[in-house]
Amino acid sequence: MTDIHSPAPAAHDHVFLGDNHQRNERRTWFVIALTAGMMVAEIAAGTFYGSMALVADGWHMSTHAAALLIAALAYLYARRNARNPRFTFGTGKLGDLAGFSSAIVLALIALLIGWESLLRLANPVAISFPQAISVAVLGLVVNLVCAWLLREDHSHHHHGHHHHHGHGHDHDHGHHHTAAQARDNNLRAAYLHVLADALTSVLAIVALAAGSVYGWIWLDPLMGIVGALVIARWSMGLIRDSGSVLLDYIQAGEDLPDEIRAVIEKDGDRITDLHVWQLGPGHHGAIVSLVTKNPQSPSIYRRKLQHIHELSHVTVEVEPLAA
Repeated sequence: MTDIHSPAPAAHDHVFLGDNHQRNERRTWFVIALTAGMMVAEIAAGTFYGSMALVADGWHMSTHAAALLIAALAYLYARRNARNPRFTFGTGKLGDLAGFSSAIVLALIALLIGWESLLRLANPVAISFPQAISVAVLGLVVNLVCAWLLREDHSHHHHGHHHHHGHGHDHDHGHHHTAAQARDNNLRAAYLHVLADALTSVLAIVALAAGSVYGWIWLDPLMGIVGALVIARWSMGLIRDSGSVLLDYIQAGEDLPDEIRAVIEKDGDRITDLHVWQLGPGHHGAIVSLVTKNPQSPSIYRRKLQHIHELSHVTVEVEPLAA
């Protein structure tokens, strides 16, 4: 726990990475290696044995490997530049930028799966059911392992970093948050890519099993369309959530601004301007401008807000109420 009375400007930094940043980075690289290895094996085996099912699934996995690479590079860059002073509020939101990009890739994958499924529905092709099922089962196993590695760790952490500035401004760095307030959209994007691949494998297994028994060749592309719609919905949710962070949008149901107002205004002071935004997973910043009949040091108002764990960077501006 950093000393809350530390006045040294040198101790002031803007590192707003998620608590599990390095763990998530390591696991993402491992999942990329696993996915890329499976991709190469499928393409090589498909080429050697003349199986288009294996080759197609291998190239399909390559699109997810590329999307996972976006997440891994974002983790790497954010960590290496976390204390770069040119990033005014740190690199915590880089994961949301990567998540937004990955969500667009996910939407394109859904579009391609849907389009390919429509073409197959209109022009059915012969399917080697035993071979196709084995490929789908193998792909499902790999993706379930990857999904387990990329699951979110809902642990609880506490950190502290408080810094005081004069001239009527006070900055408070208090890293206290719960996992519910620390969603990592970069990890979520990687997880959704793996989950999308797993979903297509599950739907393919169901369709291929039914097709091999009843001869329903049309069920395979139909399941592809269903999968595409589900993946598209996931991607839209991720675009919405990561985009709102990038645009400093406060989601409906977020009570942080109301909580700040309740704390500051309960003693008769009035907030004239309030800005709240997310700095990174589990970290929020706030600029609070207030007028009061009895001006006090900004540190007094900082202490009032200290119990709000989501706030990691607070600037308080105090103006006397004009007579």
